[in-house]
Amino acid sequence: MPEKVIIIGSGPAGWTAAIYAARAALEPLVFEGAITEENRLAGTLPLGQLALTTEVENFPGFPAGDLGTYLETAISEDRRAFMPPHHHAGVTGPELMELMRQQALNFGTRVITEDILDVDLSGRPFRLTASDGSTHEALAVIVATGARANYLGLASEERFKNRGVSACAVCDGALPRFRNKPLAVVGGGDSAVEEAVYLTRFASVVYLVHRRDQLRASRIMAQRAQENPKITILWSRVVDEVLGSDAAGVTGVRLRSTKNEPDLELAISGFFAAIGHTPNTALLRGKVDLDEKGYLKLTTPLRTYTSVEGVFAAGDVADPYYRQAITAAGSGCMAALDAERWLNEKGL
Repeated sequence: MPEKVIIIGSGPAGWTAAIYAARAALEPLVFEGAITEENRLAGTLPLGQLALTTEVENFPGFPAGDLGTYLETAISEDRRAFMPPHHHAGVTGPELMELMRQQALNFGTRVITEDILDVDLSGRPFRLTASDGSTHEALAVIVATGARANYLGLASEERFKNRGVSACAVCDGALPRFRNKPLAVVGGGDSAVEEAVYLTRFASVVYLVHRRDQLRASRIMAQRAQENPKITILWSRVVDEVLGSDAAGVTGVRLRSTKNEPDLELAISGFFAAIGHTPNTALLRGKVDLDEKGYLKLTTPLRTYTSVEGVFAAGDVADPYYRQAITAAGSGCMAALDAERWLNEKGL
């Protein structure tokens, strides 16, 4: 018997879809991803991007407070053993994701800790092949594989992730680590300028580091950056190394000139990569319609339908604009409801 619905992915979208699908008696099966070194390096381990963050201050329902006792009773002991002690700062990314996962399990969601490596969507039921070699059939599929932030690939950048290195100003910019401190944003497109402008609300100064001598951003966005008194644009510079220590996290950055000028070292407390995101859609190429950036195309306004009937998209895999945990969770709810109603309409 094929599964009623298989969910691929385990971020906020995937677990929310699982919660709603389970409560609708669809008995969802979630492929949360494999725990491998390849996935670690790619930023695609189980629990999604939120599991790679520290404090989460903007997810509704989690103000600062002592969640310690609740976490001990809500999350199974074997999962809790791998999580750091709670520090009264609201909720951390790993804690929030473990709570979502457990809530899905509480309603009967089944979980397989493997990747889906291939999908055959040419007929029904759909056929999915997992990284352990097993095959699974499904009447409906919810794709919630997310998108990973692009980084420069420096060892020092990796060392200080979540200790001053970030790829989301909206997610992290208001954290105490960055308030009234000098910050650096790397990039030259609209996203980089938006991140820099946003960070001026909190930073003492924002350095916008760009490898060329003019921004790739639209004219109006470039003008905003150049006219903002708290933004200093550093032209024709690339990041050579993120500087810092284990105790303090990021303390500076060394920039190399693309025009043979001397290296430049800046004292900063935060380093934001704003060089785009890559949606995790490689296994779907040629099987579901993607946009020019590789994101899943949604075919109907206010619905999660894709170009293949019975395949639904949730979260950042179809959202190049908002990329927030709360919007991903909301779309996970939508995808589960869409799948449930579609199955009912088809009598499946």
